[in-house]
Amino acid sequence: MIPIRDTAPCETRAYVTWTLMAICIALFITLELVPEKLHHYFVSLYGMVPARYTNPSWAIAMGYPQDYFLSFVTNLFLHGGWWHLIINMWFLWIFADNVEGRMGHGRFIVFYLLCGVAATAIQWAYTPQLVFPVIGASGAIAGVLGAYFFLYPYAKIVLWVPLFLLPIFIEIPAIAFIGVWVIWQMQKATTALMFNGGASNIALWAHLGGFVVGMLIFRFFLRKEYPE
Repeated sequence: MIPIRDTAPCETRAYVTWTLMAICIALFITLELVPEKLHHYFVSLYGMVPARYTNPSWAIAMGYPQDYFLSFVTNLFLHGGWWHLIINMWFLWIFADNVEGRMGHGRFIVFYLLCGVAATAIQWAYTPQLVFPVIGASGAIAGVLGAYFFLYPYAKIVLWVPLFLLPIFIEIPAIAFIGVWVIWQMQKATTALMFNGGASNIALWAHLGGFVVGMLIFRFFLRKEYPE
């Protein structure tokens, strides 16, 4: 089942959401057009490589400059493939506009970045020796889902059921859709922890960490005219 849209009305223009999407898309397309060696260098430098911070001597030997943990932010704007980008931007498009409307533009960008940085840090804590870059907006978007879960629990999410490509649509409450998403993340993360030492080709701990952080801190960012 593929989410198409939500039914929660949004009375403000989501300028921050649109800007975040534009930056991610522009960066991805640009990196797709540059030589592969430069692409790899850029992603390695600005993606968050856990071992870079866990093992400074290894980082120096590999030629990583001191960036004072800058990659904990920059990794949020990089993506590893078309599907990675499309899924993240689609979720951002569906869920972030409403959360931005409830917070206001300034508060929302701070909230988004805090969730993303916290999610990246949690992923680092669970895979400290990983030598490959962790990239993607998923952790920050998971924080948005954590806020949406409480702000719009009974908003309907319209899902397309791709049965023989027929136009079959169903609606389920956001609390159910996001709840299933969280359960799926927990199942995958637990399996990775039990059998692969926490390693996975998906930053599952960033997803779960971002969600938890988002649902814990979102109330501090709500506009005063929307008290919770």
